[in-house]
Amino acid sequence: MQRRQALQSLGALLLGGGAALAAPAGGERRPRVLFFSRSALFEHSVVQREGQSLSLAERLGSEIADRAGLDVECTKDGTVFDGDLDQYAAVVSYTCGRPDDLMNPAGKDGSPPLSKSGWKKLDAAVRGGKPFVAIHPGAWLLPEASGADCLGHGTQQVARIRVVSPRFPGAGKLGESFSMLEEWFSLMHFAKDLHVILVQDCAEMNKDNPADRRCYDRPPFPCTWARMHGRGRVFYTSLGHREDVWSNEIFEQIVLGGLSWALGRIEVDISPNLDQVAPLANEFMKQ
Repeated sequence: MQRRQALQSLGALLLGGGAALAAPAGGERRPRVLFFSRSALFEHSVVQREGQSLSLAERLGSEIADRAGLDVECTKDGTVFDGDLDQYAAVVSYTCGRPDDLMNPAGKDGSPPLSKSGWKKLDAAVRGGKPFVAIHPGAWLLPEASGADCLGHGTQQVARIRVVSPRFPGAGKLGESFSMLEEWFSLMHFAKDLHVILVQDCAEMNKDNPADRRCYDRPPFPCTWARMHGRGRVFYTSLGHREDVWSNEIFEQIVLGGLSWALGRIEVDISPNLDQVAPLANEFMKQ
């Protein structure tokens, strides 16, 4: 009960204030968000469905959106982007695979593939102003929009995450840093225009395993950020692999804040800050 009340209070905070858009009045149709989670390369447990039941991420993501006055349509069907995208206020992605992978009929969850024309429609929609929120592997549905690439990940372990943009919605009450057990992507090739919100510090991570050494023997780098793709607001966080992370209040604050910003409900300065908060991030695996 305390957790729900805290998140409801956060939702009210994010939806309140002079710069925020009001939640729909009684009787008004609530904005609808598309949650897309087709798995082509690997099916994460958080998006795995049992029969016709929604996955854990779909259920909890819908609850987060509900607190923001939003309805959610959950699908793994790639043909959704061949339809009318104007009906969605935003697209949230938890896909696994790059566009060519997601266009392959041989996926991991038996869902219909993305079409090339549908993908182009989505990219054009985001460039034209459609908000795009990507969680964990979901960034690579729109790689250019997301603003980074991924080397891979090592073993799941605790990492320290520094909060470098505390004024961004959802980050204000996280303190200067927090630690979390997660599967951490080693991200690289960052776009220069990122507004970095969270930075991963690998100094105390275990690097005994060769995969961990390859991924985490490196300077601090962004793991959550905001940027513009044309006129579209794009928010990304690498968090969200583990089931317990999805029920963690920190993760929920981050996602709710990012979604609220992406929808234009809160205005905040997203000036590029990569060179200030993670100046050596692009030196890793530089090509």
